[in-house]
Amino acid sequence: MTTSARHRGSTPRDGRAQARPAFRRGPGGPRRLRTVALVAAVVLVAAVGMVAVIRAATAGSATKHPPAAGRAPAGSGKAGSGGAGKVRPSTPGAAALPKLSPAQLAGQRVIYSYAGLTPPGSLLRWIRQGEVAGVIFFSQNIASEPQIASVIAELNRANASARNPLRKFPLLLMTDQEGGEVRRLPGQPVLSEKEIGESAHPAAAARAAGTGAGENLRGVGMNVNLAPVLDVYRSPGDFDDQFQRSYSMNPHVVSRLGANFIKAQQATGVAATAKHFPGLGAASAAQNTDERPVTLHVPVNDLRTIDEYPYRAAIAGGVKLVMVSWAIYPALDPKLPAGLSPTIVGGELRQRLGFTGVTITDALEAGALQPFGTIRNRARMAAAAGMDLILCSAQKDTEGGQARIALDKAYQDGTLGKAAFQAAVQRILALKAGLKAGPSH
Repeated sequence: MTTSARHRGSTPRDGRAQARPAFRRGPGGPRRLRTVALVAAVVLVAAVGMVAVIRAATAGSATKHPPAAGRAPAGSGKAGSGGAGKVRPSTPGAAALPKLSPAQLAGQRVIYSYAGLTPPGSLLRWIRQGEVAGVIFFSQNIASEPQIASVIAELNRANASARNPLRKFPLLLMTDQEGGEVRRLPGQPVLSEKEIGESAHPAAAARAAGTGAGENLRGVGMNVNLAPVLDVYRSPGDFDDQFQRSYSMNPHVVSRLGANFIKAQQATGVAATAKHFPGLGAASAAQNTDERPVTLHVPVNDLRTIDEYPYRAAIAGGVKLVMVSWAIYPALDPKLPAGLSPTIVGGELRQRLGFTGVTITDALEAGALQPFGTIRNRARMAAAAGMDLILCSAQKDTEGGQARIALDKAYQDGTLGKAAFQAAVQRILALKAGLKAGPSH
């Protein structure tokens, strides 16, 4: 959340045989014809036998030397490319994709939310049907640690339903536990990012905060933290600094401390989320994407050497998720917010920085997306841009339902390509496969 709130070559084939000169009969033509026919038959039999030997040898070699993990077999096209049957893993270790309905495929890309202390029956029903990737929790959902742990146990029981083909994969159960003012659970991490950056031993403090956040969330059964913030703030009191949500004005400090937090937290079994790519550090105090459209006129060199710089270390350190912001960055894409921009999601984050994990949107109901229509349209655009998870955090389960319906329809009518859609689900399932359900003991 932005606030507390190969080219493959082949021999050309055209169905035509190469022209040969006509055979001429001479004296004794019939006998010569029989001799030639006999020789031709012998040659043909020998050739067929040789082909069989070569095929057998090739098959044996392929059995002894399978393709390396995460690498597509030669001549198969790109890893994760579409086609009938299962889609190949798009990243090393990607989970095999089970047989899922379009509604289940769509639902596995949606994070839901709800109001109050009790999850609604509709959300539980969708979970039992395999149509929910996960749930985000806010302070309004949490009365105490035992209460939220009980709710999470109920969600996990629904997820274990025999009707759910994905019951072996845990739900993604998440919150914003950044530290300082932005905490949904009481307890760690107590220090804000700014306090960590200004402490006597910032690296140790960042590691302690990461461990504390992870243990706190795991204690009640959550497995994803939407933290840390990797924004590099520009001036005192600006958007990030007013809530002490940035480690420093120095990108190298943010990079180092963010990586420390991520490594320590993920060691507890809780996935970390680096946010808000490519960065909200240049936003003024009034530029809040939760409330209104925001355009950040940052030169491309500054974006890449300041704002995006901390993501290099985060990605190298294995951060599981990256949240993309809703601000517009004219230097990269003059028309679309980052989370709706294939240029930024696919170009900057995936290709230039090499991120292969799970992308997640900021709040789909954000004011920054007012020019882009309904929840359904926003969900379609975000998925088309390359966002894997669609975060519906209005605390209405129907918002997630609308996003799921939109993705389902777009998958079936071809608006969203099936190969890319399935590859996104694979990345999400690979993330889930590395996480645990239920509280730590």
